[in-house]
Amino acid sequence: MGRAKGEASRTKSRSSSSSMAASLLPAGAAAVGFGGYVGSSRVTSPLASTPDAAPVLDIDSELAVHLKRLSRKDPTTKLKALASLSQLIKEKTAKEVVIIIPQWAFEYKKLLIDYNREVRRATYETMTTLVTTVGRDLAPHLKLLIGPWWFSQFDSVYEISQAAKRSFQTAFPSQEKRVDALMVYATDIFTHIEENLKLTPQSLSDKETAADELEEMYQQVVSSSLLALAALFDVFFSWHFGRSDSENITGESKYAEKARTIATSTAKKFFSTHNLFLDFLKSQSPAIRSAAYSVLRSCVKNVPHALSEADVKVLAGTILGSFQEKNPACHSPMWDILLLFTKTFPDSWTTLNVQKIVVTRLWNFLRNGCFGSQQVSYPALVLFLETVPANVIRGEKFLLEFFKSLWEGRNQSYSSQADRLAFFLAVEECFIWSLKNASRYCDGENAISPLQRKLVDEIFFGLLWHEYLLAARSKDKDVSFSSCTPGQSDNSIQHIQKEPKEAVNNKYSTDYEESLGKCIIKILSGIHTLEHELLLVFSSKFQVDCLDMFQQPEYSPQNVQWVVKFILLLDKHAVQKGETWPLLDLVGPTLKKSFPLIGAIDSPDAIRIILAALSIFGPRKITQELTSSDLGAEQFLKSFNEIIVPWCLKKFSPSIAARLDLLLALLDDECFSEQWDSIVKYLVNQEKNSHDPGTVDKNHISVLAILMEKVRERSGMTVQLFGLCRNNWHHELLDLVAIDVVQAFPHGNSDAQFLCAVLGGGSKDECISFISRNTSILIFKEVLRRLMTFVMDSSFAWVQDLCSFLFSGRSDSHRRLASSDNVLEMVHFALDILSGSFFCLNTIDAENELVQDILAAIFIIDWEFSCIDVSDDKLDKEHIGKIEARLSSCEAFHAFRCKMGDQLLKGFSVDNQKSLGATLIQSIKCITFIDNRFDSDNFISSCCQWAVDIFEVLCHDQVEQQQLLEQFLSKNDSWPLWIVPDSAGVKLRADNIPLHAPGNTKFVALVDKLISNIGFDQVVGGIIFEASPSSTKDAVKYVAVNQSHCSRPWLAAEILCTWRWIGGDIFNSFLPSFLSYVKKGDYGFSDSILTILIDGALIHGAKSGLNLLWRATVDELEAVEEPFLRALSSILSTFFQDNVWGKEKAVSLFKLFLEKLYIGDIANSNCLRIIPSVMNILVAPLCIGFGDCLNDQCDPHGQSEFHNATVDWLKRTVTFPPLNAWKTGEDMEDWIQLVISCFPIKVTELMDGIKPDRYAFPMERAILYELFQKQRQGASGIINKLPSAQKLLSELVVISVAYCWEDFDEDDWKFVLHQLRFWIEAAVVMMEEMVENVNCTLVDGPNDVNASLNKLENTVVISDSFPIELARNSLVGFSLFCSLIGSEDKAHTEKLNLVGTDQWEVITDRIFEGILRLFFCTAGAEAIANSCCHEASSIIALSRLDHRRFWELVSSCVVQSSSHAREKAMKSIEIWGLSKGAISSLYALVFSCEPFPALQYAAFILLSTEPVVQLAFTYNADGGTSSNEGSLDMSSAENIRLREEISCKLEKLPLDVLEMDLLEHERVNVLVAWCLLLTHIVSLPSSSPAKEKMIQYVQDSTNSAILDCLFQHIPLELYMGTSAKKKDTEFPAEVSKAANAATHAITTSSVLFSIKALWPIGPEKMASLAGVIYGLMLHNFPAYVRGWFNDIRDRSASSAIESFTKAWCSPTLISNELSQIKKASFADDNFSISVSKSANEVVATYTKDETGMDLVIRLPPSYPLRPVDIDCTRSLGISEVKRRKWLMSLMSFVRNQNGALAEAIRIWKSNFDKEFEGVEECPICYSVIHTVNHSLPRLACRTCKHKFHSACLYKWFSTSHKSTCPLCQSPF
Repeated sequence: MGRAKGEASRTKSRSSSSSMAASLLPAGAAAVGFGGYVGSSRVTSPLASTPDAAPVLDIDSELAVHLKRLSRKDPTTKLKALASLSQLIKEKTAKEVVIIIPQWAFEYKKLLIDYNREVRRATYETMTTLVTTVGRDLAPHLKLLIGPWWFSQFDSVYEISQAAKRSFQTAFPSQEKRVDALMVYATDIFTHIEENLKLTPQSLSDKETAADELEEMYQQVVSSSLLALAALFDVFFSWHFGRSDSENITGESKYAEKARTIATSTAKKFFSTHNLFLDFLKSQSPAIRSAAYSVLRSCVKNVPHALSEADVKVLAGTILGSFQEKNPACHSPMWDILLLFTKTFPDSWTTLNVQKIVVTRLWNFLRNGCFGSQQVSYPALVLFLETVPANVIRGEKFLLEFFKSLWEGRNQSYSSQADRLAFFLAVEECFIWSLKNASRYCDGENAISPLQRKLVDEIFFGLLWHEYLLAARSKDKDVSFSSCTPGQSDNSIQHIQKEPKEAVNNKYSTDYEESLGKCIIKILSGIHTLEHELLLVFSSKFQVDCLDMFQQPEYSPQNVQWVVKFILLLDKHAVQKGETWPLLDLVGPTLKKSFPLIGAIDSPDAIRIILAALSIFGPRKITQELTSSDLGAEQFLKSFNEIIVPWCLKKFSPSIAARLDLLLALLDDECFSEQWDSIVKYLVNQEKNSHDPGTVDKNHISVLAILMEKVRERSGMTVQLFGLCRNNWHHELLDLVAIDVVQAFPHGNSDAQFLCAVLGGGSKDECISFISRNTSILIFKEVLRRLMTFVMDSSFAWVQDLCSFLFSGRSDSHRRLASSDNVLEMVHFALDILSGSFFCLNTIDAENELVQDILAAIFIIDWEFSCIDVSDDKLDKEHIGKIEARLSSCEAFHAFRCKMGDQLLKGFSVDNQKSLGATLIQSIKCITFIDNRFDSDNFISSCCQWAVDIFEVLCHDQVEQQQLLEQFLSKNDSWPLWIVPDSAGVKLRADNIPLHAPGNTKFVALVDKLISNIGFDQVVGGIIFEASPSSTKDAVKYVAVNQSHCSRPWLAAEILCTWRWIGGDIFNSFLPSFLSYVKKGDYGFSDSILTILIDGALIHGAKSGLNLLWRATVDELEAVEEPFLRALSSILSTFFQDNVWGKEKAVSLFKLFLEKLYIGDIANSNCLRIIPSVMNILVAPLCIGFGDCLNDQCDPHGQSEFHNATVDWLKRTVTFPPLNAWKTGEDMEDWIQLVISCFPIKVTELMDGIKPDRYAFPMERAILYELFQKQRQGASGIINKLPSAQKLLSELVVISVAYCWEDFDEDDWKFVLHQLRFWIEAAVVMMEEMVENVNCTLVDGPNDVNASLNKLENTVVISDSFPIELARNSLVGFSLFCSLIGSEDKAHTEKLNLVGTDQWEVITDRIFEGILRLFFCTAGAEAIANSCCHEASSIIALSRLDHRRFWELVSSCVVQSSSHAREKAMKSIEIWGLSKGAISSLYALVFSCEPFPALQYAAFILLSTEPVVQLAFTYNADGGTSSNEGSLDMSSAENIRLREEISCKLEKLPLDVLEMDLLEHERVNVLVAWCLLLTHIVSLPSSSPAKEKMIQYVQDSTNSAILDCLFQHIPLELYMGTSAKKKDTEFPAEVSKAANAATHAITTSSVLFSIKALWPIGPEKMASLAGVIYGLMLHNFPAYVRGWFNDIRDRSASSAIESFTKAWCSPTLISNELSQIKKASFADDNFSISVSKSANEVVATYTKDETGMDLVIRLPPSYPLRPVDIDCTRSLGISEVKRRKWLMSLMSFVRNQNGALAEAIRIWKSNFDKEFEGVEECPICYSVIHTVNHSLPRLACRTCKHKFHSACLYKWFSTSHKSTCPLCQSPF
């Protein structure tokens, strides 16, 4: 009761009456009942104090309102009223509040029994507030409140009862006053309780209350009332126990006696009225029954005289028979009344049938585990046995049945550990009690012992001991026992014996077994105290069980486990408490009898019994028991030497380990030395009589190994544990054996084990050695000898050389094993010793040479293992076979090296570590120069890892690391190659340096790997930080120490000069680290490197060979042959391009080179040769800000050094003769190159937007134009054919066009264009010749593919790149010219008017034609090669990479070419007669196997634009290209055929593509093919037959799996987790790219923006391409996409696709569709259209004569994935059949239309018009115009004359598998 519907069930039970009373007892009071209240203050009756009651004053209106609300039924209203009332009472005065108490008392009484517990809790809180406010004024009203108030303190909800108690304690703060109040108003309280007990469920509330609520309320009221009554009795009769005598006299004279009298009379009254509370005991409610038990307990305890003899008889049957109570909540008060009733009325047992009413019910109670009240009932059992009268039961039978019933109930007690403990404690107490009190049930002394023995046999043995054995053996096989005493009951354990093993294992846990064992031992201790003879009975039983176990034929070692466990339990629960009987009466006799059997069965588990006893009783006592000897030292030693040692060591058997444990456990502190000496001599000297002194039997070595390992385990424990000094374990015979073992061969299985055991050092903390230091050194010398032999036996030359290098000069370096046949076996022996005793090396650290050699050998073998992984393809078969034999050994050493860790090596001395580090680091350096077979990146990475490991292990700080690095980077004969460091700085090597130095390149690769691993600042910068920075952000704040001393700019310069190495180059690995270092803090480091590189470049003075028109790319820089100039150019380009350096640095460098350019008045030729390359880079930063002024006078930089130098250099070159008159050997070439480098051209990756890269001042332009005119005039005569002259002329022409074109006249332009065309045509001739050779090689050449490929590789090599370079410059100049003529700037146009429009169009078309021929040359070559094989195609594609800039320029010009030029170029290709035409060539280039973005984009443009697009896609059925006209006779698929190059990718590959990698080349080609197809379809007119045919081709021939491919690139599973409605949400990159691309493609109907940026391929670019294709397919093939979407079975996928489309594609598509419909011109007098963009609706109205209809077309939000909805809102003069047919017709047109909706509506209107014109509809589709191909019915049946659509008829024939008319069935 008290909870609202749906409330959670109660979590706390209410306190009982006795606990309530006990909580109020004063300190020192007897803890019985409720009593203990003491009080002397008078609390007068309100009637006595106010005989004349004052008139009732008016109640405050607010208080009255809320009091009235308390009578409402709604609990919420009551709660609000109580809250408001409580708040008002706090605010009012006592006088204002006291007048509401009568009305409050009335409501208070009803609220206490409210069903809602929150209402009751709030009531008590309000009562507390009221009491606090009113104070003493409450006294006159106590008579009304005291009864309900006392009752409320026993509410069933704990929180509510506590609230009630708090309110009561607030009114009566002291205990005395509370008791006095109860006594004064006892009658009122009893009256209220009586009223409550008379209530019925129906009288509690009105009829509207639910029955279940009424019942719960009733149970709450009755149970609380009964508890209140019980507590009141306890208070009245027990209160004086807590007072002094004087207080007792005073108190009793006032209130106590009267209260007791009232209580006694009330008790009698209640007994009479309520039938001795028996009706309540029979209640269905556990709460009422429990309260009734409490009332009876209180009455029997406090007013037993109120019960008559008849009453006792009536109650006896109920109380003594209460074991049928099954509810655990009632058991505590039930036991209280049962025990108290038995003690108070012992004769009551004689008034009833004990067997029937008590005993039978008790057995059932026990067998059911006390029905769940184990922790309450089990402790009461022994009290129950004590109280049961002996004369009413049959003692023996009763006790046996009692224990059996109790035992059967144990299975119910597994609910918790506490239950189990209570059970076993009850068993123990009851059994001991039964033995002690056996005389109570016996007629004489002679009958006592038999009863006790029977209890032991049947209960202790038959139940407890049997259960323990079963539990202990539960993990073994099923067992049954035959060793029980004859008198035990077989039936009692029958069910246990038959239980299978699985059930037993689940039943008996470890805790259960231990608890049972503890119970047995406690009982045995009790038996020992009570009757020793009974203990001997158990001892005999225990011995028999143990001996039977050892004598069983099928002995199982696990069977002894229970004995060991039991012995350990004896120690825990008996021996440790000082009891002696376990050894004397149990363990000792058992061991004495079992000792011979244990030795016979030779089982380690059997020996564990003795070990367990030893651990408890000690060696002397156990030896005494085993050998029947005295405890004296002499006798003990004699027994140990003569009996124990031979018994333990007599043979090498499976139990030897356990025997050795026993032997060591028997060592005594006092006799240790003699015992240990005896053991060692027995093992070592046993065989010496007949063998050499240095030999020991192998079996004894094995025993010694195990023994010493066990000794080591014990020696590692604390000295206090054993009381032994660990040095006592040393014995001189152990040294002799160790030396003999390490020198012997072959080795036994236990030899290494023995040596490790005596050496120690298996772990860091295990440094105890049992042999001398000299012996340890001899052992490790033998280990080193084996390691050296293994190393020298390696198949790697570098390993052998390292061994010779490391061990040269060593005293034992010449010692090798006599034969290498057993090398592997002996090195494994050495490894075993090292693995088990490596830390022992720390103890001989003083032997520097020995320790260092061992460690070095380990590292070398580990390195050899690393090399094996990368060497298989570098070695011959002989070496591979040898390596495979050594692999396992090397792998074992590698595992040992990893296990060894860093801490071990750091434990050696600092000198040893430094020496080892220097040795190992030099070894790694030597490796890179010794064996040239290892030049792979994996091998270099291994070497790097070795070096890093050495730094980490052997360097304690950065100073030591830098010292080790200095040794590593020190010079040798092969290193460094370019820059040699010395004490004065660096020396530059100017002698003949080899171009290829493999060793040097490998070492640079190794240094580069080190930089990646430990940092640029450490390896090259040489920085030593004072402290490691805590974060990257703060790293620059740390001060560098000794940096100038450790800095290595020479190393950076050396790496830059090396340029490329194994696994890296300067741009991809070195320069990024260098840049990062400089950005953090340069410290002048980069200036030092620049100085070295500049000096080196000036010394060598070589030209770069770069094209100086633009800043050199990485590929172009690599072509520079001179290392210093190449390195200088690369670092300048990188630092200026990344804005690490700015204009200030450029100016300083320019001044530096300007100073070095002249030596006096003579130019420095070396500087003159390198300065153009430098100026090519410096011009851009030098010219920052130059474009701000328009002339020389106003320019602030007009007098700048760069401007002056440029003008000076220009003037000098003007004085030179024209290039046509130039001869080889003159220095004018260098000066002209210097001038060219000062006027750079800006180019981009795709070569669009070529323009001047800086502002040129008028003076510079004037002199440059003068130089140009001089060259033009000089070229009018004889042409100078020198390549260098032509190259310089082409470059001068380009920079003149770029910077001086405004000054050009007509002759200048004619000269320029003539020269450009001339140079381009020269390249065309060369390329066409190469293509012809390719064609001959692959088409007409030999059938041998390999020979053809070899020849092809030679064919495509351009031996003379001079024409390509000239053509490249020409293409730059022509691009500049095209940008000028295509400019929209009027000023440009006016200045170009000097050349006629028609004239330059002709010239440009001819140049474009030449460029297109170049383009078709490379495309044709790849097409021809592709038809041969993939390898040939790769050769062609890769050959273009040597001239990337040239082909990029070609591609740029191709994109800009005119249609006329393209058409002429295609015709020339077709006339040429190659095996592949122009179209095939373009496809080959688009789908090239080696991506070249510019060429592929240009080929895509050509294929998708006029005039190529007409020929690029389809063939007619007759083989010609398709036109825009024609009709389909049968299936559309028969009348159109795409070219094989594209159709294979559209039709055959999509399913294969689904399985490909997302960036697979073929997958990219498929998507590009779809882009081509979509571009072509978009370009076709909307209603043209050609477009319809192409759309039908897509519908019929392509696979919609392409759409699945698209969404593999768009990760919509990530998109689904975001809000698809918000476009500003941050989506995954791929989704965002795809979404934007799809929207852009739909808007522009173009894919070019995505194709242009497609290469190099990446996930985001592929996602963008997929989005473009998806958007255009939605736009052009809506029905096609919708069909695919409807076939998706994955709901989550379809939902994601729809959300994506709805958010990013549908809005634009819907807007486009509605706009097209609105602009459409198909409306006439009969047909009208209205568009509503806000509602996405189209209303079509068709009227004809007096008929008409309105059709509404609604576009769904996710159009076109969801079909449009069509509805007919009005029809006039049209039948229902016709209306439905026309509606379905429009729906069919709209939903099947792969194109614009406007077109579908137009066709549908035409269909209406035709039908009204009388044209017959097709009988198959019921439409005049075909819904797909829009044709009319033309094929007529010869019999029935009906006409059909050709497509419908074709489908009919295909599906029906017959060729008859669908209507008349006649042959068609």
